[in-house]
Amino acid sequence: MTFQAPLLLLLLALVPLVAVIYALMQRRRRKYAVTFTNVSVLAAVAGRSYTRHVPAVFALLAFAALLVALARPERTVDAERREANVLLVFDTSGSMLATDVAPNRLSAAQLAGTTFVDAVPDEFRIGVIGFGSTAQQLSEPTTDHLRVKATIESLQVAGATAMGDALKLAFNSARVPVPDGLGGSRRLPGAIVLLGDGASTRGDDPIDVVQDSKKFKIPVYTVALGTQDGTLTHTDPNTGATTTDRVPPDRLTLQDIARDTGGQFFATADANRLAAVYRNIGTRLTRTKEKQQVTSAFAGGALVLLLLGAGFGLARGARLP
Repeated sequence: MTFQAPLLLLLLALVPLVAVIYALMQRRRRKYAVTFTNVSVLAAVAGRSYTRHVPAVFALLAFAALLVALARPERTVDAERREANVLLVFDTSGSMLATDVAPNRLSAAQLAGTTFVDAVPDEFRIGVIGFGSTAQQLSEPTTDHLRVKATIESLQVAGATAMGDALKLAFNSARVPVPDGLGGSRRLPGAIVLLGDGASTRGDDPIDVVQDSKKFKIPVYTVALGTQDGTLTHTDPNTGATTTDRVPPDRLTLQDIARDTGGQFFATADANRLAAVYRNIGTRLTRTKEKQQVTSAFAGGALVLLLLGAGFGLARGARLP
């Protein structure tokens, strides 16, 4: 539990002070009572029952609850997020043609991307970025999910791997304000889903980009696609000679990106599993934590305690404490 005005909790120091004052008043009351000439009658009337202090205890607890309410207590609860800026970042370098993920890595990534779009609320604004030798914003964040799917399905393989440039573009795109309907603008919660299958070979270093962008608090969910033994065969169009290169995913870099941004890392070499991963990420992004004020609960509790104390006092001696 947290408090909007935690300094007001210092007022709780008044609770033991009030308790001490009450105890001193009781001692003074007993001291005065000994001057009563008929002690036997006094004992019969007052007795030694400690239940006469119960109403005062209820009142003291009610006082403490009211002081806590003044500090405006909050609790963290699960809530459904209906709006967000999400950037899907796809590696479209030449290694995405490797067939260690059937039918090939790019096709599996495209299927997973459309699965993600179906898993999130319609109000989510989704953008698409592709990166080969350069990074390109293929679709600005939009709630037109049919357009997003069409963009994903049109991805083409080309070039090297400019992962850092793609991340920088994604961070900037996720922070673009949207109209608030009142003539102004606001920023939506942002997230990035990055699928990669190789080490960055062009442009900015992705780790440097992440370090520069940590202040934005935008999580990056990274997915390493392919196997460590994945290969890609090239055929020289002039000589017909073929060469085979290993194209393992750069899991270490993707793990570091996810960890440093507060996201999560996934690795898979199965198309069905990849679709499940994207669906899982979509579900995670629709859930969030938010603060819920519980001031009324403490104020209501104080009122209940006061009523209990008053009722007990009236039942015991037909009077309030």
